[in-house]
Amino acid sequence: MPDAPPRRGGKRPGAGRPAKFGEPTRAIRVPQRWLPAIERWLAAHEHPPVPDSEPWHRPAVVPPPLPLPLYTAYVPAGFPSPADDDVEGRLDLNQHLIRHPAATFFVRASGESMLGVGIHPGDLLVVDRALEPAHGKVVIAVVNGELTVKRLCIREGQVRLLAENERYAPIVLSGDMDLQIWGVVTNVIHPL
Repeated sequence: MPDAPPRRGGKRPGAGRPAKFGEPTRAIRVPQRWLPAIERWLAAHEHPPVPDSEPWHRPAVVPPPLPLPLYTAYVPAGFPSPADDDVEGRLDLNQHLIRHPAATFFVRASGESMLGVGIHPGDLLVVDRALEPAHGKVVIAVVNGELTVKRLCIREGQVRLLAENERYAPIVLSGDMDLQIWGVVTNVIHPL
């Protein structure tokens, strides 16, 4: 009886590529134009994340309501005034910051190109994908695979992405450039 052909296919101990990330992985399909940005992100995050570290972006989830007291008194930034102990009502910041929970995500800003609108390095941006990206809106854009936050300018058929810092030149989009708008920035959470 001839020898049986070598077994092919199926799971075999020791077969396959070694695990680069130290945990199970999953293959996904992405557009080829995104590969450079994804590869750069993976290279920058080659080491496993430290527990409790901040991820690059995080989707918004619908948290349980957290209404906190809202006082009727305005707090002057000049001279002190007597405190007013009357509570006007309760305020839930989730209701004010997130209009479309299923279409909202958070992202951290880096760089200083948007200082003029109060976006500082490390600020948390609230981004709503359900809003229409329109002229004058601050958007999260992907230009040729590179993420950026800029003000969208559409004039006379020309699309530009404008910085809010005179040290940075506008990005003028031409026909050979790929532009995707990921969402409109609705709020900036800025620590003091």
